[in-house]
Amino acid sequence: MNKKQARSILDIMASMFPDAHCELNHTNAFELTIAVLLSAQCTDETVNKVTASLFQKYKRPEDYVAVPLDELEQDIRRIGLFRNKAKHIQALCRMVLEKYDGSIPEKHEQLVELPGVGRKTANVVVSNAFGVPAIAVDTHVERVSKRLGMASEDDSVLEVEKKLMKLVPKEEWTDTHHRLIFFGRYHCKAQNPQCSICPLLDVCREGKKRMKIVSNRKSI
Repeated sequence: MNKKQARSILDIMASMFPDAHCELNHTNAFELTIAVLLSAQCTDETVNKVTASLFQKYKRPEDYVAVPLDELEQDIRRIGLFRNKAKHIQALCRMVLEKYDGSIPEKHEQLVELPGVGRKTANVVVSNAFGVPAIAVDTHVERVSKRLGMASEDDSVLEVEKKLMKLVPKEEWTDTHHRLIFFGRYHCKAQNPQCSICPLLDVCREGKKRMKIVSNRKSI
């Protein structure tokens, strides 16, 4: 795919989801980091239900390390992999207190050193909390990018990110990240994509394949 083709796709997504944004509820960089950490293999909706009370109880890194691990585990029990995530949260908070005076660091290379924080989480934090352009590749971004031919089927998550960074102007990275997520979450779903009404069907290899299968079934 070239930049002209990508431009056309991005413009259509922008018209479909002009207000796409981070749907994890948070009021600061610290809360966002915790929320994104919790969101791995879990829906934003579930995370928001848990953090509604979690962020009332724990407001600073000191609060998380002051309680026994099993208490924190119970507080996030509705989240998938809650035991590992509770350990990561406490370890992250200890490092933030010891190394960064209790504040979430702003640099990507510092963020990925925090327990439980990978490249995707760091990209979400720097872009949403600190205004640094970034494209975080989650399951929606990866699926949509591959379906629309912006990346290849066998590309790794990092390769998808690099290809998107080449196709999309840097100043649009963050907005594009959100629009790709909204497009994948509400339109081009994993199991039931809305191919029949999709304005991007003509460039979607999988969509054309799905519609051909549907057409063949109707003709039988």
